[in-house]
Parts: sequence; structure tokens; C-alpha cells
Amino acid sequence: MSTQTSVRTYGLYINGEWREKAKTDDVLNKYTQEVTAKTAAADEQDVNDAVQAAKDAMKTPFSPYDRYSVLIKAAAALRARQDELGEVLAKEVGKPLAECKGEVGRAALTLEVSAEEAKRIHGEGIPVEAAPGSEKRQAFTRRFPIGVVAAITPFNVPLNLVCHKIGPAIAAGNSVVLKPAEVTPVSAIILTEIMEEAGLPAGRLNLVTGEGATVGEWLISNQDVNMFTFTGSPRVGQYIREKAGLRNVSLELGNNSATIVHSDADVETAATLAAQKSFNNAGQVCISVQRVYVHEDIYEPFLEKMKEVTESLVLGDPMDDATNIGPMIAEREAIRVEGWVNEAVEQDAKIETGGKRDGVFYQPTILTNVNDDMKVCRQEVFGPVVAVSTYRSEDEVIARVNDSEYGLQAGLFTNDLAFTLKAINEVHVGGLIINDTSGYRVDHMPYGGVKKSGTGKEGPRYAIEEMTEEKIVVFNG
Repeated sequence: MSTQTSVRTYGLYINGEWREKAKTDDVLNKYTQEVTAKTAAADEQDVNDAVQAAKDAMKTPFSPYDRYSVLIKAAAALRARQDELGEVLAKEVGKPLAECKGEVGRAALTLEVSAEEAKRIHGEGIPVEAAPGSEKRQAFTRRFPIGVVAAITPFNVPLNLVCHKIGPAIAAGNSVVLKPAEVTPVSAIILTEIMEEAGLPAGRLNLVTGEGATVGEWLISNQDVNMFTFTGSPRVGQYIREKAGLRNVSLELGNNSATIVHSDADVETAATLAAQKSFNNAGQVCISVQRVYVHEDIYEPFLEKMKEVTESLVLGDPMDDATNIGPMIAEREAIRVEGWVNEAVEQDAKIETGGKRDGVFYQPTILTNVNDDMKVCRQEVFGPVVAVSTYRSEDEVIARVNDSEYGLQAGLFTNDLAFTLKAINEVHVGGLIINDTSGYRVDHMPYGGVKKSGTGKEGPRYAIEEMTEEKIVVFNG
């Protein structure tokens, strides 16, 4: 690695060695828009070398306890460097510093849970002897590593979501080729350094940086990749699935997350949580609240409280402790969100608060008088915009929540057990959060969606199942 003035240039990491490249890409501080780092731009040979290194590494035994030891050391290193990595994330993502430090803590926990799961991978006994003619046979299953895992990760949670892919992959005994988002790669590069220092064998983790469209295409074209794990847009996820053929694919894609606030809900709590979970990371979170359905009996007090909380949020420098919301990832995204809101207003939506853009910043915005066919309701905004509307009946609101191409998570505020059970049975999502918003997640729970929100599960234990192959062994006595 080399240094250019005060801006560090990072290389690729292939087969345990850092590789410098003449061509580099700039990484911007999302608040100042200044170059904060440079990263190597991989070419096709680099990608193929990384895959080959990962494939070759699989030939050398790497015991479950050794995997555990490496991951535990890496988790401890993350915690020890929480302040440093928090600042890196605040600069490259634009999230408030406190939120970024929280991500580092969660990333450490993700690796820690992955480490523990490395010692728990197991099969089960299969009673084949119960079949006539097999009375003298016995059988059991075992799980084996799937091989080379290509992990392609997004910009919005660039450390913890990397850990959600490489932690379980390594715990399961696989090798990884990691492709982080080109706009937020530095935290993933530092994590790679940490894994190296923790004693991860050469080739078990390889890192290639560059444009997603080209590097991703080279990874998909390489038939030595056994599995793809991807977090990002439904369009790219569908493309990966189509090109992967019979190879395994795990996808965590988009959502237009809904939260229901029933007539018996605690209005103040529901409104406060809805406001908080609509705008964290400037709304750039897959499970950010985007659609709120409030029972007509409590709509006015709910909206009043949600506006109050929203208007108390401070936009500004992510490094300032007073800041609640930083910039969006790029000005073009803020412009896109501005266009969607303006279109909704032209279709008779009302801006209750917010609705203005200043460069890369977009104010936290509440829309009312919306209909479910507006772009801000139908598609994934992925910005600081939430649409609030009313409903009368349980059947109506469940139908409206389900009237979506997506189904990652949803929230429901109610103390009505009958309605809760009805929602559990009928709301078509991967996760239903009772008395909280769609935005709740802890890192060891099974996390994944239905419909266009993806396939497969994250959460170390569940990801390991995706990243291993089951084999049955039958003894004839």
C-alpha cells in the first residue's frame, strides 16, 4: 500500500498479499465531498486470481476451532478500534458518528456469533431403519462447505453487512471473494486487514474493489465461484440469479416497509419510533419505515406527535454529536428523492414537514393524502421520506400492506391478541415485528424476505445453512 499526500491509497487483497494498481477510484467524504481515500480498480485478471486463490485455499484444512479463533480475535479487534472505524464510516457513508460506532459494535457481535456457530455445525440421525428392508441400516447427515463464496455488499451498512457475509462463510469453512460497494469500501478494507492480523490463512478472504457492474460481471462469469451472496437492488439481484445458473444464490433486496398502528396502540411510543426508524441513515436502510397505516380513530394525535419528533431531528455534519441525519450517499440520489416527492405532490399528496433538498441533503419528510399507487408508496424510496395514511378495518390494512412487490419486514403496534394472530397468519413478509416498526433487527435473528425482497436468510446460523451442503451417509450393517 502507498500514500499520496494525506489521502491513503488502498490495494487489492489476493492470496494473502496486497496488490497495488495504477488505476484507482476516489472515495468521497459524503459530507464535505472531498476525496478521503483511493482504492485500487481491479481488472478481470485480478478477479480471476482472487477466485483461484480462494479455490486453492480450500485444499488446506481449516478446523472449526481455528475458524472460531480467527473470528473471535477479529471481533475483539473491531471493538478495540470502534472509535477509529466509527469515524471511517461517518466519512464514507455520511451517517451520524454515534450510529456508525453502533454499527461497529454490531459488526463485532456478528463475527462473535459466527465464531460460536463455527463450533455448532451439525447433522442429524435419519431413521432409515424404519423402512422395510433397511432394518440393518443406519444413517446420518453432515454439512460441508459449499466452496468459493462471492460476497457483494452495499453502501449503506458497509461494515456490518460485510460481516454478515464473510463471518458465516468463514465459520462454515468456505473461502470468500469480497466485493464491497465502490462508494464505501474503506471499512471493508480495514476489516480485511483485521482478518489478516487475526491469523486468517491466505486465500480464505480475498478483496477486490472497483465498479460493481464490471467486477460483478467478472465474478458471475467465473465458474469456480460456487455461491453468490448479494445485498442490493432487486434489478441486480435478479440479474445475478439469472446468470448464476445452478449455483447457489442468497439475495437480500429491497422493501417499501410498512408499519400498522392500530386503534389501541400507544400513540406516543408508536409515533416516536416511526419517526426515528423512517429517517436513520437518511432513510437508506432496507427496513426503514416507508409506509405507515394509522387507524382513523388515532390518526390526528399520531400525526401531530410524529411531526414533532421529525422536526426535532438535526441535519448536519455526521461528525457533530448533535447531528441526527447526515447527507445521502450522493447528490443524484437526493435529486431522485426530490423528484419522487414532487411527483407525489402533483398527484395531491401533502407535505406535512420537510420536502426540501440542499445539495446532498434531503430533509426528513412526512407525506399525507397519499394513495398506494404513488411512487413514494409503491416503490422503494431509500431516502428520508415516509407516507402516512389511514385505514378503517383489519382486513383493509392487511390487504394494503400485502399489495406490494416486496415483503422483507413489517411492523404492527397493537395490544389486540386476535388482530396480532391474524396479522401473523396473513401479512406476507419475512419478518413481522409486534409493537415496534419494521426497522427492528438484531444480528443473530433470521433475516430475509419474500417476493422481490429476496431469497435466503442472513443471521450467522441461518446463513451457514445457506453456505453449506448437506450429505447423507448410510451404513449397511
